[in-house]
Amino acid sequence: MSLPDQAIQPAPSILMGVVREVRPKQWAKNVLVFVAPAAAGELLHPVTFAQAVFAFCVFCMAAGGTYLINDLLDVEADRRHPKKRYRPIAAGIVPEPLAWFLAVTFICTSVLLALWRTPQFSLIVGIYVVLTTLYSVWMKHEPVLDLIGLASGFILRLLGGAYATQVPVSDWFLIISCFGALFIATGKRLAEKKEMGDEAMTRPILAAYSLGYLEFVRAVSAGAVLIAYCLFAVERAHEFQHAAVWVELSIIPFLVVILRYAWLNDQGHGSSPEDVLFADRQLQVFGLMWAILMGVSVYSH
Repeated sequence: MSLPDQAIQPAPSILMGVVREVRPKQWAKNVLVFVAPAAAGELLHPVTFAQAVFAFCVFCMAAGGTYLINDLLDVEADRRHPKKRYRPIAAGIVPEPLAWFLAVTFICTSVLLALWRTPQFSLIVGIYVVLTTLYSVWMKHEPVLDLIGLASGFILRLLGGAYATQVPVSDWFLIISCFGALFIATGKRLAEKKEMGDEAMTRPILAAYSLGYLEFVRAVSAGAVLIAYCLFAVERAHEFQHAAVWVELSIIPFLVVILRYAWLNDQGHGSSPEDVLFADRQLQVFGLMWAILMGVSVYSH
């Protein structure tokens, strides 16, 4: 009895297919695990930095497993899609049983590694896996829950970095993270809708949103994150008088980054936030200015 074509794929083809399926390009989002220890002034400590790198690797493994599950659940729909049918699982390059085995292995290993670090970090990774899977199965088809699911992925990475390095999570950090994540998530959907134009009606979740609604949510989240950051900066300036000027000045590049990203959304960019970050020079320059000013304010005492 002959084996199915997908079962006799050459090993290099299967390996490259697996690499494509776990989407290493998307792992750039996991650098968010460095934010909490950096904001707490602990990132330059060798042990803390190593713990943050460990957290980054754990999230990459967990993300790879969830991407595999997402494509396994969507395999039939992907095979009917003009572009997604070339994904390795849909194209038969990566056998489905192998993909399931790798997905379960990656997810279980990531949760166990996180547990070895701290129970709280393991809980965050577990919630991330469950939420991401729920998003693939259900939430991405439901208006509002779709935005919450997207935003939660960013927030859990930020919290994961905090619990992996055992640095405290301040109220301001949590508020800025929540509304900042909602701003990015809404901008992603707004950019997709503008980028696709009339074709957006072929995607039910995009068709469910009007441009006015997405612009409203983005405006609310942008306003909230800007106000929260300004209040944080003023409070920190009072607390650390020696660094007051630096943290207050950081408001300017932070404002520019928010406004610039919103402008790019209006031009139809931002469906892949990491692509915008790597492509737009102004975002890079002002983001670096903000990081330098915050770094000086945090590490100068």
